[in-house]
Amino acid sequence: MRATKIFDWHCAHLLEGHNGLCKNVHGHTYKLEVEVEGDLIFDDVSSEGMVIDFSDLKSIVKTEIVDKFDHALVLNHGDSGDAELYELAVKKGWKILRLPFRTTAENMAKWIYQTLNTQKRLTGDFRVVRIRLYETDTSYAEVSKND
Repeated sequence: MRATKIFDWHCAHLLEGHNGLCKNVHGHTYKLEVEVEGDLIFDDVSSEGMVIDFSDLKSIVKTEIVDKFDHALVLNHGDSGDAELYELAVKKGWKILRLPFRTTAENMAKWIYQTLNTQKRLTGDFRVVRIRLYETDTSYAEVSKND
């Protein structure tokens, strides 16, 4: 059985060296679908008939993903241009999330999938089997257990 919960947040990033507009600092309203798979729960009256209580999934994803990204400037720890922007952001007191890769939707989707699947509260009789990260209403990157 599978169950999916949807989340959203706002953040800014840039793609240094990109041959288009995304080389500039810009923002998105990201939407994240998190799909979990597992057997239905039958030994807990409160959660009987569920793969996971949606409120539990919300709490985990909010803590591990959404709260880190929401209203942050997301930077690639390895880019020299991002390093300069990082110094300015620190000086200004902006919220920053530094990631060890270029901040494309594809890379962020992969990181989110791996992060959620190594989160101790998301192990047991179910696991995250797919995430879909929308960068715009019509553009998304998807990672699943088959990738």
